[in-house]
Amino acid sequence: MKFTELRLAEPIVRAVADAGYSTPTPIQAKAIPLIVAGRDVLGCAQTGTGKTGAFALPILTRLAERSAPRGYNRSKTRARSPRALVLCPTRELATQIFESFKTYGRHTRIRHTVIFGGVSKAPQIRDLRNGIDTIVATPGRLLDLYREGLIDFAEIEMLVLDEADHMLDMGFIRDIRKIIDLLPTRRQTLLFSATMPPEIRKLADSILVAPEFVKSSPVASPVEAITQSVHLIPRKRKQSTLEHILRTQQTGRTLIFTRTKHGADKVVKSLRAAGITSDAIHGNKNQNTRTRTLNGFRSGKLPVLVATDIAARGIDVDEITHVFNFDIPNIPETYVHRIGRTARAGSSGIAISFCDEEEFKSLRAIERLINKKLNVAENDHNPDAFATKPKRTPRGGRSAPRRGTVGPPRPGSK
Repeated sequence: MKFTELRLAEPIVRAVADAGYSTPTPIQAKAIPLIVAGRDVLGCAQTGTGKTGAFALPILTRLAERSAPRGYNRSKTRARSPRALVLCPTRELATQIFESFKTYGRHTRIRHTVIFGGVSKAPQIRDLRNGIDTIVATPGRLLDLYREGLIDFAEIEMLVLDEADHMLDMGFIRDIRKIIDLLPTRRQTLLFSATMPPEIRKLADSILVAPEFVKSSPVASPVEAITQSVHLIPRKRKQSTLEHILRTQQTGRTLIFTRTKHGADKVVKSLRAAGITSDAIHGNKNQNTRTRTLNGFRSGKLPVLVATDIAARGIDVDEITHVFNFDIPNIPETYVHRIGRTARAGSSGIAISFCDEEEFKSLRAIERLINKKLNVAENDHNPDAFATKPKRTPRGGRSAPRRGTVGPPRPGSK
């Protein structure tokens, strides 16, 4: 299938071709015809599957059908109100989506703006006053501008909630519901999420009308080109193991995931003390710092980036060779989302996880999801990894000695 077969407007198809694409990804091939037809869509797709294009291209097509005519004089006409609204959890993701709308809409007169906190409101206010068609925003700043009377939602025809699972995790659900209450009841709504927990299903049921469910196939299958392994080590040994690997193995552009912001800063502090150039990106960093850090990582000047899951949404960087799970995620689908940052565009990648005893349950859940046991690394530089604990003796019986001295039994072992 080609983009020319998806009922997209000619200027949009031309812009896609300019960007070097001719064949849609599976999620795009499934979602685009439904969205162009005006259907509500519930989409499940990981980063790197072309999800942004899956909603940006049909939205631009629908807007282009009624875009400003040639000779339109904005100075003599009331500034147009936005007709499409895209909500997402982070500034980085908002910027990435905004750039996609600009790229794919370059041959149209459709106007876009991006709205998020941590930066001056002045450019955002100027865009709104000049008139725009599409807003890409994080919920907090969008509501601030609405309360100041700077945004009119009366003409919104299309709403997108992107990365809905992480907006839920970040506590945006109340703001999202407030925004939805301000929008016209008759609209097209699209909800995309990398994972589909019960809370997201409940949200979808409350805001979508007879939605079509689309997903990248399969939803939680890691890329086959990724070499995956796990180090079974106590938490106190994770940092030294990470530093050992970064020193002794040839790692290129490296992304490290931690569970918390404090954990990310702690890892970076130790890496720098060990002489390894690195920096962290998370919600406590101001926007200028986050942009500078991300640009350094993208350009290659910063070889190692440490991030939380939420801050990593919107990191669209090619040629990431290694992904480390410093902390095992407690949601199995998150693991797939993380390692999907590497092995893009036909390249290979390496995913290395560190697992202590408290995280072993989460590791088992991941292996069940991907239907594969992760290779256990040889921890020869950490000989006391997972020191064996005596097995409890059941009342009235005796226990057999545990085999081996490395640690707890592997998932699925008997």
